[in-house]
Order: sequence, then structure tokens, then C-alpha cells
Amino acid sequence: MTYIIVEPCVSVKDASCVAVCPVDCIVGQDDDEQLYINPEECIDCGACVPECPVNAIFAEDEVPDEWKNFTEKNYDYFRLDRDDFLAKFPAKE
Repeated sequence: MTYIIVEPCVSVKDASCVAVCPVDCIVGQDDDEQLYINPEECIDCGACVPECPVNAIFAEDEVPDEWKNFTEKNYDYFRLDRDDFLAKFPAKE
């Protein structure tokens, strides 16, 4: 299991969660619309959850139904090359 960052992070990208992650598994490039958690590196500690000011981080099995698509988006961020990822998940205007 990993943690998933969902829709409330889009366009916010507050890095409070990054600062408390003991394994530095929360990433995002400057032009990304949100942050992502590397599922291969996440140790499931949950330290990031209370630090998120917009309540956008959930355990994978607790992601609300309306944001389930963010689970695939999070995994694909690390699985796909950048061009394929951006083609599949274009930034919201």
C-alpha cells in the first residue's frame, strides 16, 4: 500500500508533506499541477497526512470514490515516461 495525493492538491502543491517525509518519496516537477508519492519508496508511515493543509493525502485503500482516478494517475506518474503521462493526464486549464 502507498498513500495517494488527490484533487485538492491540484494547483496548490503545498510542500508541507514533502518536508516531513522520512524517505523523500513525495515529488513533483515545477510544471506539474500536483505532487505525487512514489509507491516504490513510500514506507506507509502516514507522516504526510496531517501535514497537508488541503486534506489531499489518503491511504490507497481509503481514497474517496470521487477521486479514485488519482490512484492510477499517481502510479502512472512513475510508470510512464513524461510525454506519455502528460498525454494521458493533460493539465487542467
